Amino acid sequence: MQLGMIGLGRMGANMVRRLMRHGHECVVYDRSAQAVAGLVQEGARGAASLVDFVAGLKRPRAVWLMVPAAVVDATIVELTQVLEPGDICIDGGNSYYVDDIRRARELGVHGIHYVDVGTSGGVWGLERGYCMMIGGELDCVRQLDPVFAALAPGVGTIGRTAERPENSGTAEQGYLHCGPSGAGHFVKMVHNGVEYGLMAAYAEGFGVLHAAGIGKSERPHDAETTPLRNPEHYRYDFNLRDISEVWRRGSVIASWLLDLTAEALVRDAELERFSGHVSDSGEGRWTLQAAIDEGVPVPVLSAALYQRFSSRGEGDYQARMLSAMRFGFGGHVEKPRGDKG
Repeated sequence: MQLGMIGLGRMGANMVRRLMRHGHECVVYDRSAQAVAGLVQEGARGAASLVDFVAGLKRPRAVWLMVPAAVVDATIVELTQVLEPGDICIDGGNSYYVDDIRRARELGVHGIHYVDVGTSGGVWGLERGYCMMIGGELDCVRQLDPVFAALAPGVGTIGRTAERPENSGTAEQGYLHCGPSGAGHFVKMVHNGVEYGLMAAYAEGFGVLHAAGIGKSERPHDAETTPLRNPEHYRYDFNLRDISEVWRRGSVIASWLLDLTAEALVRDAELERFSGHVSDSGEGRWTLQAAIDEGVPVPVLSAALYQRFSSRGEGDYQARMLSAMRFGFGGHVEKPRGDKG
């Protein structure tokens, strides 16, 4: 099958490579001529403009956008001028599902179909494949099935779920038509919200292990510092590399995220190359908004999102306010940053 790919960043370029490995023809476009040239050398057909890009695709065209959510609308506006009725526009980035509903309606006026694909796999997707959560018209999704099948990881070595019926859809292959427009990105939104929570849980757990030797160090004794009542209870020097490794082997909390954690600790047990500034690209916020609208309690996901805010210093004003109040009512003087007393 032929597919056009717009956006040749870390995921878009590797998705093109995976498709070509499976015998699909790819036409590619990116604002970076260098990115286009690199894939042309690997067998893709390059385009220097959107007009050339669309001209290089056979009707009905299938155009996949792998661009930042902030520029999807602008790109679609440009595509609307050159695409024709019957063509399919696919957004594989992390868009807000509400935007998908609107885009499908707006493109439908021009006879252009819209499919939203929540895509997970990151930089590992080229070899491992991409998990895809898909929204849109069933006929369009079926038309694109060869593309999804090539990008997906397939059954692989993961055991079948007990009592799951044979031939019960594509979910076991790693891709799923979740419902009408917006459904794919809705499921991916919640997926990322859960991801925040899982990552925070691992980070907090390893944080407790990392500090378990606190009883071996001297701590200040003053009115500003809560004393460690039983320092003899905290005299451990845990090997976090080995703990992450043993947890990978048969533990109920084993996962790919834990695999990545173990690899990071092997390279640098103190994680000194990282500042701890953790970004959030929107999905966690949108998950909380959906939970509020639905009346569904999500305290873990909420805490994980707020922790990311704190990691970026976005709680500094509140912390200064706390210090100001403590000083006001009790004359409590702040300790220097870095003082753990």
